[in-house]
Amino acid sequence: MKIIKDRIAKWSAVGLLIALAASVYAPTASAHGEKSQAAFMRMRTIHWYDLKWSKEAVNVNEEVEITGKFHVFEGWPETVAEPDDAFLNIGIPGPVFIRKESYIGGQLVPRSVRLEVGNTYDFRVVLKARRPGDWHVHTMLSVQGGGPIIGPGKWITINGSMRDFTNPLTTLTGQVIDLETYNLDNTYFWHSLWYAFGLAWLLYWVRRPIWLPRWLMVKAGRADELVSAGDRKVALGFGAATILIVVFAMSSANSQYPVTIPLQAGTVRGIQPIAMPKHTQKVKVEDAVYRVPGRSMNMTLTITNSGSSAVRLGEFYTASVRFMNAEVAKDDTGYPEDLLAEDGLTVSDNSPIAPGETRTVKVTASDAAWEVYRLSDIIYDPDSRFAGILFFWDAAGNRTQTTIDAPLIPSFM
Repeated sequence: MKIIKDRIAKWSAVGLLIALAASVYAPTASAHGEKSQAAFMRMRTIHWYDLKWSKEAVNVNEEVEITGKFHVFEGWPETVAEPDDAFLNIGIPGPVFIRKESYIGGQLVPRSVRLEVGNTYDFRVVLKARRPGDWHVHTMLSVQGGGPIIGPGKWITINGSMRDFTNPLTTLTGQVIDLETYNLDNTYFWHSLWYAFGLAWLLYWVRRPIWLPRWLMVKAGRADELVSAGDRKVALGFGAATILIVVFAMSSANSQYPVTIPLQAGTVRGIQPIAMPKHTQKVKVEDAVYRVPGRSMNMTLTITNSGSSAVRLGEFYTASVRFMNAEVAKDDTGYPEDLLAEDGLTVSDNSPIAPGETRTVKVTASDAAWEVYRLSDIIYDPDSRFAGILFFWDAAGNRTQTTIDAPLIPSFM
């Protein structure tokens, strides 16, 4: 028996040391886990573009707007549930902002929506700053059965004190409340009550030896002796008290708040997509190779310009990373620098493609982002395909776009 007690004491001390070490070294997360999300999922589900964050630094209680468009990709992977039930969300490390409003296609969307594969939608999200710090703020679409699909993220600084944060709201009965502190004392009371109730229940049973002696009694066939008649009476008393407290609390709440409505659920349908112009550039991917040593993707594209003006390829977008052809297009939106390859796209023949002309060109998209954001992992998937959007510009600065989707072959030389 003494040996067993010594071992228990020894391992308890070890567990305590491990817990203390974990509490001393607790590194903060610098961003979210978007890099760990499968590359095929980021490439072939939701394409976020034309994103704008209205501010990069705000004070507590100030608002930030995130606007832009997202395209529900035509080649949606079979292994991911389609967005029949989707929720427009924002990926942030906890409640550092509150989301005041969300819109898709100009329609308020406080709950789930149904989106159609192949359509493009505009969106707007209004956030209110709550907790000071530097926070990585992402767009995100949560899909039932498919999980959260992370979009581009940008750092936003919140200044001030969280003690100054307020979240006023006028209820349907005309009462003005602050959601940040509303009924907080009542919340503390009920948490304390049930914690004390649970602790009393635990203390009643742990007041006697509970581990080894009780186990030995069970092994000896004396389990019936572990619970006495008094124990059963105490258990019945705890159960009766629980029921009485719940009934009293429910009747009190109903009398104090006679007007209530349930939380609204269901799916919003009929969201209007953007009326996209007809594709004036037809692109066929002849082949695509990802060169592992050079962290670059080389594509052979046959481009047919069926528009009325000459165009040049200016950008290739995939998985939130933008590969720009600096001779044709530049970013002036303040897009996150780690996701922007400002000179990452080169075209073998960069001259304008005239109306009616068909041209085959070599296109290279190269940047460290292939490895940093683990996009190169696509070559190890059972279905090694890439996808993205190609943007073209004419001399007047007008932009057109088309999507591409093709197999990707790795090259290790």
